[in-house]
Amino acid sequence: MQRRSFVQRAGLAGVLAAGTAPAIVNAQASIRWRMASSFPKALDTIFGASELFARKVGEMSGGKFQITVHAGGELMPAFGVVDGVQAGTVEMAHTAGYYFFGKDETFALGCAIPFSLNSRQMSAWMYDGNGLKLMREFYARYNIINFPGGNTGAQMGGWYRKPLKTVADMKGLKFRVGGFAGRVFERMGAVPQNIPGGEIYQALEKGTIDAAEWVAPVDDLKLGFAKVAPYYHYPAWWEGGPQLDFYINTKAWAALTSDYKAMIESAASHAHVDMQARYDARNPAALKQLVQQGAKMVAIPKPIIDLGFKESMALYSEIGAKNPSWKKIYADLDAFRREQNLWFRFTEARFDSYMQAAKL
Repeated sequence: MQRRSFVQRAGLAGVLAAGTAPAIVNAQASIRWRMASSFPKALDTIFGASELFARKVGEMSGGKFQITVHAGGELMPAFGVVDGVQAGTVEMAHTAGYYFFGKDETFALGCAIPFSLNSRQMSAWMYDGNGLKLMREFYARYNIINFPGGNTGAQMGGWYRKPLKTVADMKGLKFRVGGFAGRVFERMGAVPQNIPGGEIYQALEKGTIDAAEWVAPVDDLKLGFAKVAPYYHYPAWWEGGPQLDFYINTKAWAALTSDYKAMIESAASHAHVDMQARYDARNPAALKQLVQQGAKMVAIPKPIIDLGFKESMALYSEIGAKNPSWKKIYADLDAFRREQNLWFRFTEARFDSYMQAAKL
């Protein structure tokens, strides 16, 4: 049997298990890529996913495929990575699609929009639904092919100088919120601010903003938000399961051999699962530390969430009326969301609510 035929039939994993990888790796040309991240190095949960991805590609290729990872601001601004990949300035990026809703609102559908899917549902839509196929059709316009690159799970609702009590408290609130969700907060009366993660603390400390959300306790603990805005609201109804992505320039992708492409796909899925595991494993202890430091836990009042839901659904209809890409992909996501929530209602939600109330 020819080696190429064997690789195609058995797949990379089978070849590695069979112990024949060295001969295959040695046949490949050495490659060096650069990856631009939208995140600071200090956040090892998010930035760490890109480092893990690069390390796994290096290991699988026997060191012949090297990817250097650069934090936001090193090679280009944190929110400039799509332009960098599209132009081929860098071969790839690690980022959150909703940062780029200003180019097209459809970017947000591959990451998170208010009242969308949780992390498990998002992975299901991507890998076994139509999500990955539909988003890749859209990204092709930007010379990008995407691979899921992590998920944080449902996020916290942010840090506030004063607690939210009524809908009226949203009026004029200068709120740092990531990406697309700012469109909804604007409709609710707030003044959204799209600030990179590394600049949030200074803005809160100086009073440039009244409140800020980032991700979850494990990151918020590192960023020190509790020192300047003690009220820790939950949950972030606008980020129920935000997915990050690895964006790869289509020409750089096309130039890879099938073996290198398989390594990319495998490393991406590994990093995707690992990020969620890190957040789930580390958040409980981090939350306890934040409370010890003075964080005051406050549930977001239901009337505020209800208003957010109302404005979100109205906004989605308005966007769909003028943006064909959004209309097509959101319709598929919407149908998938209905079926998923029906299923989770009888299983996950019921089980979780019991276990969280049980005396363990």
